[in-house]
Amino acid sequence: MTTGWPILSAIIFLPMLGALFILAIRGEDEIAIRNARYVALWTTIITFLLSLVIWIEFDSTTHVFQFEEKRDWLGASISYRLGVDGISMLFVILTTFLMPLCVLASWNAIQSRVKAYMIAFLVLETLMVGVFCAMDLVVFYLFFEGGLIPMFLIIGVWGGQRRVYASFKFFLYTLLGSVLMLLAIMAMYWEAGTTDIPALLAYQFPPGMQTWLWFAFLASFAVKMPMWPFHTWLPDAHVEAPTAGSVVLAAVLLKMGGYGFLRFSIPMFPLASEQFAPLIFLMSIIAITYTSLVALAQEDVKKLIAYSSVAHMGFVTMGLFTLTTQGLEGGIFQMLSHGIVSAALFLCVGVIYDRMHTRQIDAYGGLVNRMPLYAFCFMVFTMANVGLPGTSGFVGEFLTLVGAFRVNTWVAFFATSGVILSAAYALWLYRRVVFGQLEKPELKAITDLNTREIVVLMPLVVLTILFGIYPAPLLDVMSVSVDHLIKNYEAAIATAEQAKLALVH
Repeated sequence: MTTGWPILSAIIFLPMLGALFILAIRGEDEIAIRNARYVALWTTIITFLLSLVIWIEFDSTTHVFQFEEKRDWLGASISYRLGVDGISMLFVILTTFLMPLCVLASWNAIQSRVKAYMIAFLVLETLMVGVFCAMDLVVFYLFFEGGLIPMFLIIGVWGGQRRVYASFKFFLYTLLGSVLMLLAIMAMYWEAGTTDIPALLAYQFPPGMQTWLWFAFLASFAVKMPMWPFHTWLPDAHVEAPTAGSVVLAAVLLKMGGYGFLRFSIPMFPLASEQFAPLIFLMSIIAITYTSLVALAQEDVKKLIAYSSVAHMGFVTMGLFTLTTQGLEGGIFQMLSHGIVSAALFLCVGVIYDRMHTRQIDAYGGLVNRMPLYAFCFMVFTMANVGLPGTSGFVGEFLTLVGAFRVNTWVAFFATSGVILSAAYALWLYRRVVFGQLEKPELKAITDLNTREIVVLMPLVVLTILFGIYPAPLLDVMSVSVDHLIKNYEAAIATAEQAKLALVH
């Protein structure tokens, strides 16, 4: 499938063009700041509309990469190659959909260095979309690592009181894991003679080499997701980041780890993926139960939601490594649903933080009396976070648990405890913030959602309910690519088993 023009390059680099345009705006007066905001907003809206062209033109009956672009770049073996399949396309749409909402959420919240802030966000969008479109390992790595820089600045410059500590912790954790991935990419190039992703998907790496490569990629993706015990950077980063920074971090940057497992670890190293799936299950169960219990003890709203994200990512990794249709589709759906729901929860925190300038749970209570519309939106997202049937959160969790049950009953049993714990901390938070008497004097003048906040939150409410009732638009797009991934995985395992039998006889 091709549109006859480089649409993926247009989607990737249009935000960068917007950033250059903002850079050309002179001065720091009110007019310059307003122009910078509008340039950022319209750039992200046009980018999203362009990405919808992919959705409309996409052929969901085939697993092959579509809208391909290829240009010679570094020598004969490393090329600038882009393309999307049924898995990556969904993440491109998620990213471009959320960016205009992030700009709107930052409209009044960011008052210092506004031009630089908008530039950082647009550059970040370019790098995030590039990750999901890259079809060459070197191109993927550059986009993957490049995203660290604008996010580091967003946390470090516009974050809270401990922003410098949080930004350095985020940067060092993710960079350290990615160094091992870079070494693995070099080893794959020496072994296969190419960094072309479709060629590497067809290449059979030796079993011993698969183990080392799998662990090298795990080091990067486990930190990015983040999996237990590599999750400690996330709560600090979330608490200190500005609202829109938390939205992007939770909704998109965390998903790069899961996408990496789907694109590289499982299809390229199938023998190692089968061998170490129990390790992933163990890490996932600990993440689901332990971080849910930690969430229960939090006094900061953002920190509670951050630990909730780690727990939900545990369902994703568990689902992906069941290597069943339900598990893989559930893992992907959970990532997309979490991208919408976690983004919405952080935006809800931003709404009350902009009014009260505190994230302490004890500072609130009885908000339903003054903010009924806010209470409704927050309730929808809380129910989705719990996994209530009829919301998008239920579909992903249910499918991952079905996949886990097919592979190991005990894994499914322990993971299900996470559903109960998530209900405990999410409902406890909602009760403390929204219900009860409005007793605190400083809350008596608090105002409900304004027009801009309604425009930001309502699309997320609609999608949360729509995909909970009717998940087919997402499942239909990914199903053929997931089936192809499983067939290739099963074929690789069967070939390895035959080789073992041949050696025995």
